[in-house]
Amino acid sequence: RQTWLVPEHAEEYASFVPIAEVFSAQSLGAASNRDEWVYDFDLGHLVEKVRLFIKNYNYEVFRYGQEDAKPASVDEFVNNSPNFIKWTDRLKQSLVAGDTIQYSKRLLRVALYRPFARQSLYFDPLLVHRRYRQHEIFPTAVTEQENLAVALTGVASEKPFMALLTDRICDLHLVGAGCGSQCFPFYTYSPDGSNRSENITDDALEKFRQHYGNPAIAKWDIFHYIYAVLHHPAYREKLVDNLKRELPRIPFAPDFAAFAAAGRDLARLHVEYETLEPWPLEWIENPAVPQSYRVEDKMRLNKDKTALAVNPSLTLAGIPPETFEYRLGNRSALEWVVDQYRVTEDERSGIKSDPNREDDPQYIVRLVGQVVRVSIETARIVRALPPVFPG
Repeated sequence: RQTWLVPEHAEEYASFVPIAEVFSAQSLGAASNRDEWVYDFDLGHLVEKVRLFIKNYNYEVFRYGQEDAKPASVDEFVNNSPNFIKWTDRLKQSLVAGDTIQYSKRLLRVALYRPFARQSLYFDPLLVHRRYRQHEIFPTAVTEQENLAVALTGVASEKPFMALLTDRICDLHLVGAGCGSQCFPFYTYSPDGSNRSENITDDALEKFRQHYGNPAIAKWDIFHYIYAVLHHPAYREKLVDNLKRELPRIPFAPDFAAFAAAGRDLARLHVEYETLEPWPLEWIENPAVPQSYRVEDKMRLNKDKTALAVNPSLTLAGIPPETFEYRLGNRSALEWVVDQYRVTEDERSGIKSDPNREDDPQYIVRLVGQVVRVSIETARIVRALPPVFPG
């Protein structure tokens, strides 16, 4: 005999509006299955890697085509060295079909790889193992200027529930492995960027207008309202078990206008973070070491998380404790920056990743201050949210 555990508040949760009924379309984040090849902080390095990958792949297509008797096992035929190619089943199928790949500058994009860590991405339909519908959400760089998508932890996520707005292609593992991000955009498009369509349904718009008795409510208002609701601590805490089992359902909070306004403020912080004035941290310079802004290996927070050592020459101190209230998955926003902005080398392929920018040496130091500001202001907005549940 099986006993099915019903989450607490399941009946109340079922009365809310399913997010999938508010939005017509949704998409998982892009899954490359070869991040080390198709992502990079440095655009020039990405182009070098991709050109090498394509050259190697096309050579394998040529070799396979020369075989009179086709090999019984493609796996045994191809060069499986991880510094030559990272194979997937789709790529092997393409090889057998004799399909070659042509490099295209048009496919160079910028994606949200991890929270507050954008990277250049080669968004090829074959080199990216599964694009899902990301090419219908942000099909061109132009659409990044007008579209936004709410990225959520998916069903059965191993990570705590989170929501983060993006104006770029979103990676499947936005907050790491064990969590497939689900994206709900405001607009969808044809793959060439034409045929823009609003993704919030007319039925949902009418439902919100009728509930609040306000015919002036617009779809962007609903979009921002939802984003704020998904940040509400009482919503997340009360419905923690429900959010593990299914995608969010949206309650009608008593004060729609306050949530819509808060959602707009959160959107500005989370999307435009690179334009914000950095939080005024104290720069502690080591006179015994030549000044540098480069992350040489990995930045390190001190024990009480009040200071961050960028490198032996520079420490940023005076980090307010409320910085760490803003969390995405298992890390705070600032800890995501520390985790991602480090020099690494892929163990299998030997491919190196260096987040330092030669054209903007202070970028990482500035980003630390900007994300501290994002975190503090996000915490302030979230604390000021009115009750999300009636009564």
